[in-house]
Amino acid sequence: MKRCPQCARDYNDDSLSFCLDDGSELLFGPSTADEPSTAIIPNASSTDPETKIFASDTDKVSVQARNLISSKSKWAVAGIIGVILVTIFGVGGYWLYVRGASKQIESIAVMPFVNESGSADIEYLSDGMTETLIGSLSHIPNLYVKPRSSVFRYKGKDFDLSAIGKELNVQAILTGRVVQRGEQLTLSLELVDVQKDNVMWTEQYIRTQSDLVSLQTEIARDVSGKLQTRLSGADQQMLAKTYTADPVAYQFYLKGRYYWNKRTAENIRKAIEQFQSAADTDPNYALAYAGLADCFVVMGDYSGTPESETVPKMQAFANRALELDNSLAEAHTSLAYSYVQTWQWDKGEQEYKRAIQLNPGYPTAHHWYALCLIELGRTAEAFAEIKRAQELDPLAPVISYNVATFDLYLGDVNSSIVESKKVIELDPNFARTHSSLGLAYLKQQRIAEAIAELKRAVELSPNDRQLLRDLGYGYAIAQRRTDALAVINELEAKYSQQAAYGADIAGVYGGLGDMDQAFAWLDKDVNARNGRLGRVFYQIPFEEIRRDPRYADMRRRMGAKPLS
Repeated sequence: MKRCPQCARDYNDDSLSFCLDDGSELLFGPSTADEPSTAIIPNASSTDPETKIFASDTDKVSVQARNLISSKSKWAVAGIIGVILVTIFGVGGYWLYVRGASKQIESIAVMPFVNESGSADIEYLSDGMTETLIGSLSHIPNLYVKPRSSVFRYKGKDFDLSAIGKELNVQAILTGRVVQRGEQLTLSLELVDVQKDNVMWTEQYIRTQSDLVSLQTEIARDVSGKLQTRLSGADQQMLAKTYTADPVAYQFYLKGRYYWNKRTAENIRKAIEQFQSAADTDPNYALAYAGLADCFVVMGDYSGTPESETVPKMQAFANRALELDNSLAEAHTSLAYSYVQTWQWDKGEQEYKRAIQLNPGYPTAHHWYALCLIELGRTAEAFAEIKRAQELDPLAPVISYNVATFDLYLGDVNSSIVESKKVIELDPNFARTHSSLGLAYLKQQRIAEAIAELKRAVELSPNDRQLLRDLGYGYAIAQRRTDALAVINELEAKYSQQAAYGADIAGVYGGLGDMDQAFAWLDKDVNARNGRLGRVFYQIPFEEIRRDPRYADMRRRMGAKPLS
């Protein structure tokens, strides 16, 4: 039963009734042969003479009239309901359409622009424009831009955009083709929503070489607009930032980055020449000085140049870049690295934090900060930072290599092996990951497999003194003393040529159990203030050395805090 809120009368559950303003009743219910599904029933208590006449058995109103009234009421109500439903669905559908059409893209991969000029001499231009655009877009809040190392592995390959979108886990992909004919530059871009398999935007820019700097700003602004990105005034200024107005200086800078990314001693020297030319052309070009600092950061690893030469230069160039633009996260990161190299870990940590504050999405800052933290013995924080770097740049071999190294240091041998194998699957020629896999196999007493991986690493990169050290350590643990001593002789020759460190030789002696010789070589590095000596604090070839009582004294002499 249901009760009318106006008249308090009860009705059957299968009907819906309510009283009208004049006291009559509008009744909805199931139709029968005798009565329509909707009818107006007068209020029996009404004193209106016309109502009494209408209610009497001798009603003068015909049945046809009553049915007509009922029919009109029914269609009037149905019409009202229809209007309501159309309004609901119309507004809702429009809202969904607008919402879908204006949905903001939150992740993008800028693929390496293809050089279609037919000349390898301008490869630097297509690569450099790609890298510059990645850098510009990475400053946009709430937009995740895949870093260079993740996208450049596809360079020169045919690829399916939908597959890459899933592999890189991005919503959109930007591709480009560059053609240079004399002074004219033509750039064709296509922005694709890979989740919807829909081309969002295409554009062709035809400019001269002198317009190259302004072109980069124009592209960044246009792409940002097509991604439905909402920018504050400060964000817009950062997006439009060019650092130099001189197109010649800019081209020198692009060439410098092109050579620097090749990571060989010869190419790093070429990069220094190009960055210096950029700085000479525009003395206020902050990025040129940041590039020079980056060159001297990696110079020691790839050329064996001692820290006594590299550290003063990396600090000078990083500081000059920051004098010109204190917001450069890259320069803060290089300066932080130089502090760690001179065993000023507290200063280094401050600069890393500043870099991350300025650009939280810069994976190198998280990566190098992790190395600083693990040298300080703050393993939990170090692991969190290296994992964050890996999240930002999951396809960077060097970052994943350090994840495997940290796993090994923390005793998680299985995870280290899994991590190393993932990197080898993606890039079988990345030598250091073969070395980390070999060291993990050593921990599992899989000696033959370990030596095979350690030798493979040296074959891939014969001039890498760290990989030679790891192989010598492997021979020592495998009880192959003659082979281990042969590696020591080779490392000593490199040491005399400033192409290896005392710690490299010490690591092999540590594996042989000759701690006196190990610490004699470590003392040489302490006295020379070898900036890479901090790696003794966590790398596996120094495991036996860390158990010796003299290790604590070495840390003290380096100014490192005692481990609790």
